[in-house]
Amino acid sequence: MNFIRAKYLLPLSDSMGRETRIQDGYVLYKDNQIVEVGAYHEAIGKRILANFSPLSVIGLQKEKAQSLEDLVCLPGVLLPGFIKAHGHDHESPIIGIVKDVPLTLWLDGAVNIFTRFLEEEGERIQPHLRYSPHLTTYLKARLDDIYYGITSCLVHHCGYNKYHVSEIVQANEKAHTRMIVAVGSQDRNYYEKVLDKDPLLVVKRMDEYRQEFSCFSRCSVIPGPDQFFSNGPELLKALKQWSDKNGTLIHIHSAEEYETTQWFNKKYGMTTIEYANSIGFLGPKTILAHQVHCTDYELELLQKTSTKVVHNPLANTILGSGMPPIPKMLEMGIQVAISTDGSGSADNQNILSAARLASQYQKALYRDARLLPAQKVLEMITIEPAKILGLNAGSLETGKDADIILIDLRRPNLTPSKITNVVENLIWASDGSEVRYVIAGGQTIKDDYRFITLDQDAILEDVLKLSEMLDDYKKQVGSLKGTGANQ
Repeated sequence: MNFIRAKYLLPLSDSMGRETRIQDGYVLYKDNQIVEVGAYHEAIGKRILANFSPLSVIGLQKEKAQSLEDLVCLPGVLLPGFIKAHGHDHESPIIGIVKDVPLTLWLDGAVNIFTRFLEEEGERIQPHLRYSPHLTTYLKARLDDIYYGITSCLVHHCGYNKYHVSEIVQANEKAHTRMIVAVGSQDRNYYEKVLDKDPLLVVKRMDEYRQEFSCFSRCSVIPGPDQFFSNGPELLKALKQWSDKNGTLIHIHSAEEYETTQWFNKKYGMTTIEYANSIGFLGPKTILAHQVHCTDYELELLQKTSTKVVHNPLANTILGSGMPPIPKMLEMGIQVAISTDGSGSADNQNILSAARLASQYQKALYRDARLLPAQKVLEMITIEPAKILGLNAGSLETGKDADIILIDLRRPNLTPSKITNVVENLIWASDGSEVRYVIAGGQTIKDDYRFITLDQDAILEDVLKLSEMLDDYKKQVGSLKGTGANQ
C-alpha cells in the first residue's frame, strides 16, 4: 500500500465536486488503483497505519512508515496527472528549429526533413547512439512529458513514424506513462515518399499493430489520418470504419492554418468539417486537433455529431495559425481539451503554460476577464481530456487509476499559495518546472525531481548528438517541399 500527503489536494472529481479544495489532503493507493482520497487528520492516520501495513510513504526517508510522524505532509499540492490529448513524440529533438514561418513551411523545413533524416540516415547514425535514432527521439519525448507532470497522452504518429510504432511503444513502456498512439496515414498532398498507395494496406497495418500491441496495458493504437487535405475520402472512410468496428477513437488534424484551410476550401468546394461530415467521418469518437478556422455551420455540425476538439494554443500562436473560438465551442456543449502539440511547434510540453495561454488569449480577444477561469482550464488538462480519451484517470477518487502529481509550492513564484488561491497560482504563476513527484499507474516515475524510469543524462546526451548530425544533414539537402498548400 502507498500513501502520499500534501498541504493541499485538488481532486478535480465530479463525485467530490470539481472545485473542491482540501487543506492537508492525502491519497492512498495500491498497485494501479486509488483506494482512498480525502482530508487528513490524526484518526485517519492511525487507522491507515493499523489497517495497511506495510505502508510506503512518498517523501519518507525510510522504507516503511511506523508512526504518525512518518506520514509526512509535503509542502505542495496534489492533483491528478495531466493528460495531453494531442502531441507528436517525434518532434522533441527539433525544438527551436525553423521559427517565424507558417505551418507548411515549418513542416517541410523541420518535421519532414528531420523524420527523413532518421529514416534515410538511420544505419549511419545508429553507432553513435545507445538506442535507435527513432527510439532516442521518443525517449526524449517521454522525458518532456514526465518533467511537466503529464502521465497520459495521445500521440499523433504520422509521416515516417507510422512505420516505427514498436519503438514508441517501447519508449512508453520504459517510461511507464500511458499512451494512445494515433497511427498516421497520407495518400495525397504530402511528401511523396510517405504516401500510402492503397487504403486496404493502411487498414491491414492497423490490424497488425492492434494485434501486436494488444498485450500492452498502458498503450493502445487508433487510426490517426494526418490531415483532411492529405487523406482522400476512400482512405478516411476505411479508417473510420475500422475505428467503428474496433470501438476505438479516431484522431486527425483539422483546419489548423488559415492559408491551408482556404486552399482546401477552394480545392474541394466545401469546408473541412462539411467535407468530413459528407463522408461520415464525424462522431462521438472522432477527435479533431486544432480546428482553428470555423464557420458557424461547422460548429453546428461538431455539436450535432458530438465530435471532440483538442486546442493547442502554444503551437497555434507560434506558427501564426490563429486561435479557435473556444468560448463559443464550450457554450454550445462541444467537448474541448487543451494540449501542447509537439515540442517542435510548441517548443516545450509545459501544459500549464498551454492552459494559461488558452485563457489569456480569449480574455484579451473578447475583452472579458471572466472567460476561461483558472478552474476551467485546469479541468481542460485533467478531467476533460480523460473523458474525451475514455481514460479512468483525470481526477483523484476511489477506483480511479493512480496517476498523481505533486507540485512544489516552495518556489518564489508560487509563494504565497493558500487554499483560496492555489488553483489560480497553478495557472497564472507556475512556470511548469515545479512538478516534484509524478506517479503513473501507481509507480513513482519522478521522485523529488529525479527521473526514475528513464536515464535523463544518457538520453539528453544522445539527443544532442542527434541534433548536431541533423544540422550537417540539413546543410546537404536543405528542406523538403510537399505539404498541403506548400506543393
